Amino acid sequence: MTEFRQVASRRASRDDEVVFVGLGGLGEIGLNVYLYGIGPEHARQWLMVDLGLTFAEENEPGIELVLPDLRFIEEERSSLAGIILTHAHEDHFGAVIDLWPRLRAPIYATPFTAGMLRSKMVEEGVRENIPITVVEMGSRFKVGPFDVELVTMAHSIPEPSGVAIRTPHGIIFHTADWKLDRTPLVGDPTDEEKIRRLAEEGVRALVCDSTNAFREGRSPSETEVAESLTKIIAGATRRVAVTTFASNVARIRAVADAAKATRRHLVVAGRALHRVIQVAMDTGYLPEDFHYLDQDQFGYLEPDEVLLLCTGSQGESRAALARIADGEHPDIQLGQGDMVIFSARTIPGNEKAVTRVQNNLALLGVDVITDADALVHVTGHPRREELKEMYAWLKPAVAVPMHGEARHLKEHAWLAKAAGVLDVHALRNGQMIRLAPDPVAIIDDVPVGRVYRDGRLIVPAEGAVRERRKLAFSGMIAVALALGPRGEVLSEPEIALEGIPAETRDGEPISEIVFSAIDGTLQSIPPQRRRDVELVRDAVRRAVRSAVDQVWGKKPIAKVLISVVDPRRT
Repeated sequence: MTEFRQVASRRASRDDEVVFVGLGGLGEIGLNVYLYGIGPEHARQWLMVDLGLTFAEENEPGIELVLPDLRFIEEERSSLAGIILTHAHEDHFGAVIDLWPRLRAPIYATPFTAGMLRSKMVEEGVRENIPITVVEMGSRFKVGPFDVELVTMAHSIPEPSGVAIRTPHGIIFHTADWKLDRTPLVGDPTDEEKIRRLAEEGVRALVCDSTNAFREGRSPSETEVAESLTKIIAGATRRVAVTTFASNVARIRAVADAAKATRRHLVVAGRALHRVIQVAMDTGYLPEDFHYLDQDQFGYLEPDEVLLLCTGSQGESRAALARIADGEHPDIQLGQGDMVIFSARTIPGNEKAVTRVQNNLALLGVDVITDADALVHVTGHPRREELKEMYAWLKPAVAVPMHGEARHLKEHAWLAKAAGVLDVHALRNGQMIRLAPDPVAIIDDVPVGRVYRDGRLIVPAEGAVRERRKLAFSGMIAVALALGPRGEVLSEPEIALEGIPAETRDGEPISEIVFSAIDGTLQSIPPQRRRDVELVRDAVRRAVRSAVDQVWGKKPIAKVLISVVDPRRT
């Protein structure tokens, strides 16, 4: 009888098993999408936390946005109870518009985040009605079988929320992005009191932000940044421009306050800034009478009475600041003695683009100020002392570092162990871990990856992009041939060379080398064998690539188009 009760108990415990898996955000900064599951494997219910994107790198030509591959949860979408958006940064909610139709699960978001999502839908012309349930900051509600409570956190955008999930085994706390800022300028500080109450209930697992796991100390406050910006702007004698992340409403307010304090007119340039300002006014984070001028008023102001707030802190080529630096902006020009303040930290991967913009500004005679020169930016993520304090408050049984590259996750794992957590797991995307009941363990590996938004289409990560990389590296040759029904060559071939040098080192036209390769190949194939179109196509393609490789050192992409024409029927 005792043995039967033990077996039944183990079976019951698996019925409320709690698992976690990241489809993005574990091993990278960006692309955040996390899944929590409750129940046995054959009848598990899922809760998704965030659905973000990242931006393409230089080796992904023609692509702007990178999205998470959701094939695992797409197959399980009937068991997806809902999607909670923790805040309105692109790397946490930016993929909703493109990927929600594949999931069709209800979305839960606080008012500012919901407002940002709806504004983005209008801007992108989304016609389908995506259901958004607006929940209040700090509220507790049910999402299917999930008992969820939001926890107010401080970050670099209004209304960031941690997510506390109550389970029979204790609370699972997903921090999302956070820091400990007692004076955040906009919004409320991290809710320490609620976090301590969660600890009293018992925290089974902490899934926590790792972005600044290497940075010692504590993050300065947004209020300190605001004071520093005002002081710098007050000392300027000519035009001042500030560029920052458009979503940072506290920084927008700080720049607006600095404009008032220094008796300058605030001018705003950049569509994203206009959108965020409007949503912030609608939700009460900026006053309804928040006043600023549009960019077309810039030229009417004296140099010492203008303060420009513009997009482009990450060197984006189409943003306002890059166009200003290139001298191509229709309304705004900067020059000798003007100042640009980069009130943002460069995201890894954007260094070249940001440096290019800063160099172009320097060529115009503009003074550039960055966070290396003064307190003009502060991170929205916890440094080491803040992480230690969170662990001291919660005392979790299990720690899972998230939101970071592999090195950040590893460093965070060491910190968690030093804080006294015995069960620490630095995971990679796709690794499914059982958080409860014991034993905590990786129990599965699910498919993960990336897809691209290519224009208006969602395409696999490979395929077209791989071809574009080849095109960028070695160009393309197109060959057009006309053959008769008996394999006879009916006319001179036509060729087109794209992205290929015009001449060899000795001055010989590469087009002539291509023609010679085509002619030699066709003559080497007996007429009766030229009836095999695929044989001719492959032979010409190989010959052309080899001939160019011999004189250039690169093998271009070669496309051979063959038309079979019967002159007697024309």
